[in-house]
Amino acid sequence: MASTPNTLAIRSAVRTSLEMHEAGDCILVAISGGADSLALAHALSVEAPPLAIRVVGVTIDHQLQSASGEQAKKVITQLLSMGITENEISKVSVEISQGLEASARKARYEALDKCAEKYGAVAIYLGHTRDDQAESVLLGLGRGSGTRSLSAMAQINGKYIRPLLAITREQTEKACAEMNLIPWNDPHNSDKQFARVRVRNLVLPNLEENIGPGISEALARSAQLLRDDADALDAWAEKEIATMDLSDLGCEALVALPKAIRTRILRRAIYDAGAPSGSINAEHVSAVEALVTSWSGQGPAHLPGGVKVSRLSGRLSLLQH
Repeated sequence: MASTPNTLAIRSAVRTSLEMHEAGDCILVAISGGADSLALAHALSVEAPPLAIRVVGVTIDHQLQSASGEQAKKVITQLLSMGITENEISKVSVEISQGLEASARKARYEALDKCAEKYGAVAIYLGHTRDDQAESVLLGLGRGSGTRSLSAMAQINGKYIRPLLAITREQTEKACAEMNLIPWNDPHNSDKQFARVRVRNLVLPNLEENIGPGISEALARSAQLLRDDADALDAWAEKEIATMDLSDLGCEALVALPKAIRTRILRRAIYDAGAPSGSINAEHVSAVEALVTSWSGQGPAHLPGGVKVSRLSGRLSLLQH
């Protein structure tokens, strides 16, 4: 078995995550067939058995390419070669409702959640790397996103675990070569119609060339700092929320809070009133905040999901119609 700096770094990162589980636990590993997920699966195949942790491999067939079924079978073959004998190909139908990338992601995570329930898995391991983290930060900047979005991906998010966020894509590629694993290059990863592909192949290399090396590492480090800030602000907002009726908010109390806390409370209140998950953007929140901080007798804010927010006698009323 190869014991190079690349494979050892990946195994060390994976071992640290596995130590949070107990003997007898089942975990899923999501494998696309790319270098990142293959390197992750291999590390799990080595590190999980001594801890008596059961590993199930899952590859999602999005059925978006003519040979997707054959590629999924190749992934299973490589998993078997690693000694991961319990595997599944999960076929999904991608309903294009939010663009191809977002729709495929939604279908993928829904399938992984179902597989986790099926196998009784306590965690789902994903192969995102430091490079993915840097790309996410730049995409968030391009959208004008807030602190939470700019903090990119969390290492632990519910049952989802990303142990390779400090590992580079180059390390996973080298580790696969050292272990005689054959990564799959998804054609979508070179299709410039996708914003992430443009960031990966054009924007980041341009930044490296014109600003200097280490941009990806710096962006990933910034994401962690922003995540720490976002976590602290979210915790403060939660303490305030615990003392409030989100359907009937006093404007005087909201004005007294910092804007970063106030907007978090308003966003939560809007969703609690019935707005669909993910439907509220900064403009929606700003319209409601104006009822609090810039009141001049304006009418109610009408929001997704039929939510209406009105100011009445110094209070915000949130109703769904």
